[in-house]
Amino acid sequence: MSNLLRLLPLAGLILLTGCVNKAPKPDNPYYAPIQPAQMEQPKPVNGSIYQAGAGMDLYGDGRARRVGDIITVVLTERTQSSKSSSTETDKSTNIGISAPNVLGQDLAVLGNPLSATMNSNSGFEGEGSSDMSNSLNGNITVTVHQVLPNGAMLVRGEKWLTLNQGDEYIRVSGLVRPQDIGPDNSIESTRLADARITYSGTGATHDANVMGWLARFFISPLWPF
Repeated sequence: MSNLLRLLPLAGLILLTGCVNKAPKPDNPYYAPIQPAQMEQPKPVNGSIYQAGAGMDLYGDGRARRVGDIITVVLTERTQSSKSSSTETDKSTNIGISAPNVLGQDLAVLGNPLSATMNSNSGFEGEGSSDMSNSLNGNITVTVHQVLPNGAMLVRGEKWLTLNQGDEYIRVSGLVRPQDIGPDNSIESTRLADARITYSGTGATHDANVMGWLARFFISPLWPF
């Protein structure tokens, strides 16, 4: 049993090292743009007014509506939350048992009356608060990956920035309604349904803000003390 207890911390360390996330890489196929289908070569000019490959939509407004079209997502995410709680309890108990009386005489042992008194006091006081605020602004251009039967469009895309101390990336996916797209073919991120927005990075600056696996072990439920 003692050997087993000694192996528990080692097993916890192995589990935590296996849970370390690998650094993401660009060109993820899930966010890759849809490649347009191969276009047929236009036929030679035959003198008619309409020519293949030279069609023009006279009534379109330029907004994305087909698979492969491009939409600019304007990131305007801002969240703020605040929570506080306070709890206080107090309990007091007093119990007194007098000596029993038999035939007018109090029962006693060696001259000591058989009586008892018990007092109990308990109390608890706790207080906690939490404040969180996040903001994300910027632009990312994505492509339409699928057009649903109701007209909503599934869009996905990623954007990578290579800096002197590593990379930063943004990944966006969600559903877009055609009527929410602006005249400049852009839409605010708050209008994306089932949105998935990821902003993170890689490199020395990002690694400096990540807790090491050994430190995570000492604050994890696996640490028995």
